[in-house]
Amino acid sequence: MGFTGCKSSKTITGDNTNLKLSAKQLIRENAKTSPNFKTLQSKLKITYSEGEKKQSHTVNYRMEKDKVLWMSATFGIIRAKITPESVAFYNKLDNTYFEGDFQYFSKLLGTELDFNKVQNIILGEALFNLKDETYNVSVHQGNYVLQPQNQRELFEIFFLLNPSLYKVTSQQLSQIAQQRHLQIDYLAHQEVDKQLLPEHVKVIAVEGASEMIAELEFKSVTLNEDLRFPFKIPSGFKKVEL
Repeated sequence: MGFTGCKSSKTITGDNTNLKLSAKQLIRENAKTSPNFKTLQSKLKITYSEGEKKQSHTVNYRMEKDKVLWMSATFGIIRAKITPESVAFYNKLDNTYFEGDFQYFSKLLGTELDFNKVQNIILGEALFNLKDETYNVSVHQGNYVLQPQNQRELFEIFFLLNPSLYKVTSQQLSQIAQQRHLQIDYLAHQEVDKQLLPEHVKVIAVEGASEMIAELEFKSVTLNEDLRFPFKIPSGFKKVEL
């Protein structure tokens, strides 16, 4: 196992030596790696590309696990707050705001999302609880592959897991009839206060001929600090529909 980086966090890579676990054993080991903390704060670099358009922003990112995800650009010019009940953000550059539910994210990624699924993507957890179904296990290019014994009618899903970290390295969801494919790759993990967290996440959403790619890079991660999540839509802003 390789370790690099600073004192507070270190990049973790697996040694790919153990490929003999059953599906049940693998799911049990994966559950042990689930992050356990109250709050998280980091610098988050977001790179978004669709067709010829490409944007990159670095924001302050905070979360209280299971309760709120919060992002703020420099000077609070753009700010977002996501809770189990709602998705909201405002933009001081054009005096607009949005308040709604998870339909926006669901449309963006081409699959039905809620707060838990969005949090799972960020924390490197499987989109669906692995204990809820029976899985077949195989090996592909040095990773375990889990797939449900009975694939769902509307989509097929696969999880790739690192054989030494037991973390998800890729999760892929395909809706063949709709020509949709969602792939979430965890390109690097980091250890912070004995918690294993994603360091570099790549999300690829394909629908027909169109493709959206978003990359998330988490830097300077700290856990369990007292955090605030200020959010108030300025008066006079215009609501946008997404």
